[in-house]
Order: sequence, then structure tokens, then C-alpha cells
Amino acid sequence: MSLTTESEQHTLGVLSPTSEESLITRYAGGKGRNLHTLTAAGFPVPDWSVIGLDVFAGFSRRSGLDERLSRLLADGRPADAGRTAAEIAALIEATPLDEHTVSAIALAYRQAGGGLVAVRSSGPEEDGAEHSFAGQFDSFLNVRGLDQVIDHVSRCWASAFSERSLHYRAQRGLPPGAAGVAVIVQRMVPAERSGVLFTADPTAGRTDRHVVSAVHGLGEGLVSGAVDADTVVLDAATGEPLSTVIGDKQERYDAGAGPGCTVSPVTGDDREALSLSAADLALLHAAGVRATAHYGAPQDIEWAIADGDLWLLQSRPVTTLGPRPGPVPEPEGELRIWDNSNIVESFSGVVSPLTYSFAADTYAKVYESYARALGVRGDRLREVQEWTPHLLGYVHGRVYYNLYHWYRMVRLAPLYPLNRRVLEKSLGVAESVSDETADALHPFTPRPGLRGRISRLARTAVFTRRFLAIGRSVETFHRDFYRAYEVFNNVDYDALPGDETYRRFRRLQRELIEKWGPMQALDATILLSVGLLALLTRRWLPDAPEWFTWAAAAPGGDVESAEPAWALAALAARVRADDEARHLLEHTPDADAYEALAEAGHTGIVAAVDAYVAAYGYRSPDELKLEVPDLYENPAGLFALLRDALPETAGGGAGEHRGEADAYLDEHLRGPRRWVYERVRHKARAALADRERLRFCRTRAFGAAKRMLRALGRDLARTGALTSWDDVFMLRLEEVRGAYEGMIAHTELKDLAALRRARLAADAALHAPARFTTRGAPYWSGNLERAGWGSGPAARSGARELRGTPCCPGVVEGRAVVTDAPRDIGGGILLTYRTDPGWVAALPSAAALVIERGSPLTHVAVVARELGIPTVVQVRNATTEIRTGALLRVDGGAGTVTVLADPPDGAAADTQDTPRTETHP
Repeated sequence: MSLTTESEQHTLGVLSPTSEESLITRYAGGKGRNLHTLTAAGFPVPDWSVIGLDVFAGFSRRSGLDERLSRLLADGRPADAGRTAAEIAALIEATPLDEHTVSAIALAYRQAGGGLVAVRSSGPEEDGAEHSFAGQFDSFLNVRGLDQVIDHVSRCWASAFSERSLHYRAQRGLPPGAAGVAVIVQRMVPAERSGVLFTADPTAGRTDRHVVSAVHGLGEGLVSGAVDADTVVLDAATGEPLSTVIGDKQERYDAGAGPGCTVSPVTGDDREALSLSAADLALLHAAGVRATAHYGAPQDIEWAIADGDLWLLQSRPVTTLGPRPGPVPEPEGELRIWDNSNIVESFSGVVSPLTYSFAADTYAKVYESYARALGVRGDRLREVQEWTPHLLGYVHGRVYYNLYHWYRMVRLAPLYPLNRRVLEKSLGVAESVSDETADALHPFTPRPGLRGRISRLARTAVFTRRFLAIGRSVETFHRDFYRAYEVFNNVDYDALPGDETYRRFRRLQRELIEKWGPMQALDATILLSVGLLALLTRRWLPDAPEWFTWAAAAPGGDVESAEPAWALAALAARVRADDEARHLLEHTPDADAYEALAEAGHTGIVAAVDAYVAAYGYRSPDELKLEVPDLYENPAGLFALLRDALPETAGGGAGEHRGEADAYLDEHLRGPRRWVYERVRHKARAALADRERLRFCRTRAFGAAKRMLRALGRDLARTGALTSWDDVFMLRLEEVRGAYEGMIAHTELKDLAALRRARLAADAALHAPARFTTRGAPYWSGNLERAGWGSGPAARSGARELRGTPCCPGVVEGRAVVTDAPRDIGGGILLTYRTDPGWVAALPSAAALVIERGSPLTHVAVVARELGIPTVVQVRNATTEIRTGALLRVDGGAGTVTVLADPPDGAAADTQDTPRTETHP
């Protein structure tokens, strides 16, 4: 800290962060004023001082330089600016500095801390709202020692009269500027990364975006244009990366032995990776939001990062914001929120029109039936029928929840404020809607007064009765379902006439699917019981770990959905005990494995494979996508899972987390509170177990429908209505109906299928956000463009620790297996964007489970808890940040995923090296 007094600074004309604002405004120049404002507001700014405009004015007056400058500027014309600038530069260089001026420069150097500094020009009109003077004056980096500082201060003064500066003033009608410039002396930051942050998009004129450009080392390479920088576009409100472009970054600039910079090559790995981490982007976004709010206008900020600390070097207004291209006004119309949080477990990536339309039709029928089961009738039922067909949206081939309608559905049951919070948790929704918005959402127009209260009480009474009897209702439904299912499942539909298969399909919808509605009271029971359990945990066990509620609610016992995992483990043990069968399986392609086992005489293993397919053939990856064959149609997929299950793995033990939950309860909760807690817990566990049973019913119902619709495709191909049988997946369900009900001409179907197949292929290449909003017609008025469709996924930032929602406790270290298919896990840590119920059989092969999307109540998370596999879900950017082969530590209790070491050289390529189209930013 300098011992120079304020009076000495004022006398010498040196300004510092402690100088009076009136002096800063008058003498520091635009860049100096902004530094003072940044520092006073508490932004991280390297030490600085300013050699004021009055220092140059005094030096000019005492030396007679001012008169000679005035004559040269008065005689000069724009065409002669180059000659005038050269004469002025020579004149300033030749004029010796007096003692007063040298003392001022020495004081400024001391105030900046001495050592390595930057010497920057600061013009009186620079960085203003009307004129930026960007690039018009000189700045010099890595200046060391008083003699060098004096020399470079003179160069800054000369740059006030450079040819480019004189032209800039003439073009804008400004006087030549005989007052010169102030000069900033600022401590150099040994930057590891540097760049520029625009808190608006200057090229698109958008204030809802931040644009970050970054390079390794000092920012000189970026400012000069010598280095092709990384560019990241951030959402101004949330800081979410919307698009990332990796620059080539061949070189980096760093401090050298003398003034200026040394240039060195950037290694290949650093060139190919984003130079900024997620933490860096978060720091920049926060600083940008704060700076924009402080100045009241978008800012152009130069920054540097050293030792993890962000430094702001200067800030100026963005003066180049023009009108936004395209339609400026926000579209009008109904606001919708589209979110794929939980639905991505069932319908991942691009799905066929037939899959979407069948699913949407099923959801509509089921939830209308649910409303009827709760006693909704008449006008109110007609209002429900207006939104139930639109619970799901279909955007560029992806399935989304139309989220507001799900809040309406939840409100059919009582205790809406609690249930909607649990709904968000169970769906894995990352962002809650506001209380005001949630309160405004109703399944139908609420009745006022006494009549409305009676109606709500009646619906509550009906729900309460169903809530209390839900166990018996599930048993009855389960029994009736399998009685009907056996009739539909044991049929060779390809041997039937097409119209007969169609009639049976309609019966399946009526008898298996439309009767599902009352069972949605089970989902409401789960929301209510798990919500109450979480509420009791917060109040009575405030220090319980985050995973505790999910472990306490785990179904326990034999969960039907876990049966495929146990059955596959038993099958693997049988093969493992037979060396010949194991060798054969490990060295035979999947498609040939069945015949090879049979020909080699392994009849027992073949019979076990047949039994597995008979029992669980519909439970396979993407089992609800009609276009994806299941194990009945293509059993080769089973052998890939079986081969992966052959090695002995060191995963968690089944039931370990339940023991931890019970032990925690025994230690912290007793007496009447424990009794109440256990009653609620029992209800939650039973409801979750029943849900897993019904999920298996759903799998089988979809499987039977899949067989029928595939048979209908082959029938339509035989008649010539379709070119190929699998073109049926390009039709919507109503068009398949139309073909058999006489509502559509067969000649239309071929063209429709060809058009949609081409459209779906194009859609598959698009980047799809996980959540977005629209107004009015979603595909029009720029809705999807604003939401980030097609802008590309975020690049890897280099984060070493990621956090998510803990599901099952346990700490595991192992190699990451980043995959979009449940195979080749080999005891590693399975890391994926999403899962579906068909992944269950592969879980015993995983040491731990990390899922980017999903929730603690998704199917695989529930089963993973039963298997005792440490699990973390909702791990943002997991498949972007982590590569196959990386050494990880997964803490399923804390919800952390730590990268201990990068993949070894030569590790297999990972799935995120290929664009993944269903991710966000």
C-alpha cells in the first residue's frame, strides 16, 4: 500500500480508486471512469491508477508543446491525417519530460503495485454511450520498470493523435482532441484464460443472450485477431450454454522478458477442448448480469482468469446493438412449457409418428378415464376432454410433456400444493413454475361458493376411498389384466386377416388400456404418500441425508420389475458354470449365439433362454417405441446382455440402503412419531411396489399392441397400400384406423410414409433442448428458434466434479462407461443420458449408475435401489463432461461424481464424441 497522500496525488494529477468522483469524471478519461465505477461497485479489478488528462495538459503547457500541437491540428486536413499524425508522434517523442511529469508517472507506477503492468490509453470521450473509440488508442502489455513505463506513457499520448484516431474524430464530427488522453497503469494479471464478454449479442441485437469469447493466456491474441477464439452463447437469464463453437486456438500469448508478449503453440488437447470450465462460465455470467444491472445497459467486458479468480480489466457499453433480425415482437397466444424430463425414459430421442400418436391416444384415454373414476361428469368432464388429448407434444420427432396439463391432472386429487411439488420431483423437472402460475391451473372451471365446496368435498371423498383401497384395486386390476392379456398374447396375428387383427387391436385398447384410468389413483397415492413422507422427514429428521427419503420409501421385498435382472443374473451364473458354453457365447456373434448353443448340445441353457424370452421378452431397451424390435422378435439382444453379465462384478449388495434407512430411523426417531412415520412409509413403499407391477403390465400391453400393429403393417404392404411393411411406423394411429375404417385412401399412405421418413431423418440431426416455452402455434413465430433448436449441444467444459440427486448411498471408484445402450458395461460405472425399463437386466453388470436425466422415482432408479447399486440421477451435462475410460468416484449418498483421472491414451471412443440429439444446453 502506497503512503502517498491524497493531496500529493491531486497535486501531481494521479488518480486512484480512492479519488473523488468529480476528479475521476473530469480527468480519468472514459476507460478510467469505468475502472473507477467497477472498483467502487466491488467488482474484482486489478490494482490501477490513472495519469490524468491534466498531467498531459500541464506537460504540454510547460514545454510549449500545446501551441505546436494546435498549429499542426489546425493546418491538417483529413486527407493529410497520416502526415499530421507522424509529425505529432515525432514531436511528443522529442519533447523531454519535466520533473513534475516524471514524478506523476512514478507515483502512478507505485500506486499500481510496480512490477509488471499494462499501460493503457483512456480518451476523454472513450467508452461512452455514443462513441466507443474502441481500438483507436494504443495500449501496451507486460511493461516493467519506471523507464519503460515513462516511454510507453509517451506512446499512449501520441496515439491520441494517430491517423486512425484523427479519421475517427473527423467521421463523427468531433474536434481533433488537443487535450490528448489520460493513461492507465494497471497491474498485469498472469492470465491462464482471457477474453471478452458481451452481455448482449451485438450481431443479432439480442439482449437475452451473453456472448463469451475466450483464449488461453493473455487476451492480446483475441483482441488482435491473431487467435481463433472459443465462443459460447449463454442464456442471459439462466447462464445456460445455448451454443458453443470451439476455436482453433493455435497460439497463446503470455508475458515475456520485455514489453509485449511471447507467442507459443497450444497443445492439441487444449486446442480441441473448450478453454472455459462450467465454473468459469458461471463466474462470467454472474459478473455480466451484475455489470449490466449496475450500468443499466449491456456491457463489453474484457476479463482474465488466474488461479481460478475472475478479474475484470475494463467495461464499456455495447454501442453496436442494432435491430434484431426477423420478427422482433414475442409471439402472442397461449403460453406452453414443454419438458421431456421423465418422458425421455419411455420415449427417447426421435420416435416414429405411430409411436407418438399411439402413446398420445393412450394417455388421453387413460386420464379421461381417471377423471371419470373421481366422479367428474357433465360440463366439467367436457373441459377435461379438451386437454387430455394434449398431455404429450411432438416436436421435431421428440416427445415432450405439455407441462401445464400435468399440473391440471394432479389437481384432480386433493392436496394439490403438496402433490405438485412431488410431481416435479418425480418427473425430474429442473425448474418449478411459480406459485401464481400453479394456482391458476385448473382441470376445469372451478365452481364458486357452496356448490364448488360441495363438489370438491365429493371428489375428495371419492379419492380418499380409492386411496385407502388402492392395494385391493391393484390386485383386482392385476388379476383381470393378465386374464385378458393371455387372450391377446397367444395369437399369431400374421396368420389372421388384417381387418380381424385390427378389430382385436381395438378390443385391446378397450379392455386393457381404457380400463387403466382408475389405476392412476395409484400415481396420486404415490405423490401424496411420498410427499407426506418427505414432509415428515424435513420436520422430524432435519439432518437426514438427501438420499434418505428415497431409501426409506424403497418398496422392499420382491419388486416385480427387478425380476429380469435377477433372472439374467441366474442365467449368467448357469453359463458361467459351463466353461464350454461360456467360451462359445463369448466368441459367437449375437445373431448366431442361439443356434450355436443348440447345435453344441447346451439344451438346458437354450431352455433357460427360451424361458427368459417367454417371461420378459417385451422388457427390452426402448420397449415402448413401436418401431424397435423386442426380444420376442430379435432375441439376439439378450445375448449381448448375457455376455456382459458373465464377469463377476463388485456392485452394491441388494437391500443395503434399506438397512441404512432403518438404522437411521432407529437412532433418530422413536415413540409416536416413529409410529406415524412408519404408517406413511408403509403406504409409500406399497404404492411404489404396486406401480412397478403396473409398469410391467404396461410393458406387456404395449408389447401386444406392437405385435398387432406390426402385423397390420405387413397386411398393408401385402395389399400394396405401403411400399414396405415398416412404413406403418411413419403413419399416425388415426391413419392406420382410417385404412381399415374407410376414412383414408390407400393411395395416400405411400406418399405420407415417404414424406415423413425423410422429415424424421432430418429431425434426428437436430439438437433438441430438454425444456422450452412457446406461445401460440409452437412451430411458428420463431418459437423453436428462440428455444435453441438446432443450435448444437454444449461442449465439454472440463469440470472435475458434477452434482446430481442422490438415490442410493454407497461410494464406488471405477472406469466410466458412457453409453446410450445397456451393453458392454463390464463392471464399470454406467453413465448415460437416460434409461428406460429395458435397462434393468443390465444393472447387475454396473458398479454404479449415473443418469443425466430422470428422477429418484424413475423405474431404473427404483430397481437400482433394490439391487443396492450406488446411483445418482439428474447429473447435469454428465455425458458431455465425462468420457468413457475416465476414472470416477461416485458417491450415491452425497450425489457427487468426481473425475479422478482422464481416460488413458488409446481408450475407446465414447458416445459423446458423436452428436447426441436429445440433449439440452
